[in-house]
Formats: sequence, structure tokens, C-alpha cells
Amino acid sequence: MRISGKDLSVRLKAEMAERVAQLKEKYGREPHLAVILVGEDPGSVSYVTGKAKASEVVGIRNTTIRRPDTISEKELLDLVRELNADESVDGILVQLPLPRHIDENKVIEAISLEKDVDGFHPLNVAALWQKRPCTVACTPKGIMKLLQEAGEEIAGKRAVVVGRSNIVGLPVAKLLLDANATVTIAHSRTKDLGEVTRQADILVVAVGHPHTITADMVKPGAVVIDVGVNRNPDTGKLCGDVDTEEVEAVARCITPVPGGVGPMTITCLMENTIDAFERKQR
Repeated sequence: MRISGKDLSVRLKAEMAERVAQLKEKYGREPHLAVILVGEDPGSVSYVTGKAKASEVVGIRNTTIRRPDTISEKELLDLVRELNADESVDGILVQLPLPRHIDENKVIEAISLEKDVDGFHPLNVAALWQKRPCTVACTPKGIMKLLQEAGEEIAGKRAVVVGRSNIVGLPVAKLLLDANATVTIAHSRTKDLGEVTRQADILVVAVGHPHTITADMVKPGAVVIDVGVNRNPDTGKLCGDVDTEEVEAVARCITPVPGGVGPMTITCLMENTIDAFERKQR
């Protein structure tokens, strides 16, 4: 079975649209997401366009602020601070990656904790690891919703996360641990990766390399979440970190690429923005 993040996101966005309509009626305005796009990286432009479309569907106000890749670090930080001070803005997202002359960590830290809808602020990350209330990064949050959609009972299961990035690997490992899975984190330096991944009832793969996981590396009946988005070097088509055609013959269910984790990342961004708006009203 393929777990369609696209279908799940459509359902969740419809529910969010009703929620936003009620909030607008109650408070006189809708949640407002401000997105900063620096430069014209094709991938970043595509992501930002997708976020704007999702905002329209859900009923969120979306403001995309475009700046050239020649913008100075100080100018970008000043822009972030302006948005922090703007009471009409509920969520701020700076599209990554940024040009090399800008320190991404400085920019992320400059975003107000309350408006950090990406969940990347160091204090949000710290709160996650301390089991405190926080904004959870969108991709890990979406992965957990996909597992729920698959009807997967996480407690007591063995989960393997391949990848250790701050954006996906580490936070999703913590979310799985909090859901009472026994979690192993593997990565590109793991010896005999297949021996590790074959132990997984739940396998999350986020290494950024096409077809890293093949059928012989997957436990029969496992649930496989493929986070990767790559170009197949032979066909030029989008593909994941998992060889889907091979692995779906072994796994109980798997997320496709495209149409799996990607749509859920944007959907969870919408949810985080609505949550940030509601927290301001308390």
C-alpha cells in the first residue's frame, strides 16, 4: 500500500479551512504567514509557490517578500526584526538555503520564538528534546501524521531513522521515541546499513541520495517513509531515497515520491501558522 501524503493533505487542509473561517469570524482576521525568499533558486521558488497555494486553500493570508541574493546579512536580519514587530504577522518563514555570505543560524535565531512556524529556532528545538510545549518542525510532524494515516501502532515498535539532520533525522527520531518506539539513528557512516535497517518495523529514510534503500534492506511488513527528493541520474525523474518499486513488494506500506512526505510538510506549516495565531489570542 502507498500512503498518499497528497490525499491526506487535501483532507487536512479542508479541516483547517473550516477552522480558519471560525477564527476569522471570532477575531476579525485570518492568520498571516510572511515568507522571505532570497534569490531565485528553482527549488526554493517552487516550495514558496506551493506554500502560497496552500495558504489560499486554507484561507491564511500569505505575504511573500522577495529579495535578491545580493542582500546583506544585516539587511535580512533587519527585515526579520521588522516582521517580528509587526502585530499583523503570526508566522515568519525564511526559505532555506540562503546565500553563502549569510549565516543561516543567525537568521533563524533572529525570528521571534512565537512566530517560528518552521520549528527551527534553538529554543523550539531545545523544548522538543525536553518534552516541553513547542512548535515541531514541519517535515517530522508530517511524518508522524503519515504513520497515523497508515494505522501504524508506534508504541513498542523498533524504528530506524536513516539520516541525522537537524531538520528531519534528529527531530523525527525524538518524536518516535516520545511515541514509545525503540529508536536507532543510522547514517552514511553506519557500517552494514542493511543489517540495521532490516530490524526496523518503521523505517524513515532521509539521506538525500537516490535509491539508498533497496528491497534486501527492508524487513518484510515494515512501514517505510521516504523523505528524499532526488533526480534519478538515468531518467531525470524525481525519485526518493528508497527504491520504491523494489521495496513496495516487501513493505506493508510506503510513501511515494513525489506525493508522499512533501505535501505533508506544507500542510503542517499551515497548521503551525494557525496554532501561532491562536496562541496570540490567549
